[in-house]
Amino acid sequence: MNSSNTALLVIDVINSCAHEKCEIPDWNIYFSKIRQMIPKLKKFIDEYRQKVGGLVIFIKCAPWRKEFLTENINELYTDPKVTYYSKDTSGFREEFYLVIPQKNDLVIIKNHIDAFTNPELDKKLKEQGIRYLVVTGIFTDGCVLATINGGFSRGYNFIIIKDLVETSDNETRQKLSTLLKEYTFPNLYGKTLTSEEFLQSWK
Repeated sequence: MNSSNTALLVIDVINSCAHEKCEIPDWNIYFSKIRQMIPKLKKFIDEYRQKVGGLVIFIKCAPWRKEFLTENINELYTDPKVTYYSKDTSGFREEFYLVIPQKNDLVIIKNHIDAFTNPELDKKLKEQGIRYLVVTGIFTDGCVLATINGGFSRGYNFIIIKDLVETSDNETRQKLSTLLKEYTFPNLYGKTLTSEEFLQSWK
């Protein structure tokens, strides 16, 4: 690993996954644990830029409405128990929450759970000779997991920053997030470190 073949992924740190206005009490969807994590993530991004340098990529969702999503998501959403379309058309839900991409960063927009379903991500990584992806973001058990899976199957190596991936407050999802960070990620996908361990290990 070096600064020229490594990139930082910041996945879905946007209002729809973090802002209290986007919580859904009827579904027990709250984001307090995510909001507690984001200031630490912001600090890590700054420290990463200073210590590692190289490419930083911010992933965000297209508007989560039927006309923007893939056929298989829309087919899944024919089941009202899992339908998760957004009714907001203002663009607020897709805005970044507290994090701000800089001029030379990449912003990749996805219309699926896995960011690699946007071919632009793989294309840009290959153009810049990226082999290692440092992963942070939201949700551990959703878009983070799917993106790691999608990237690993394409041959990328992963470092998952376990204190900077988070999910909703739901107890079941918190348990699943813990299992992913403690078992699945390190055994199947890549090194799983704390942000402090990663920065201390960087030469």
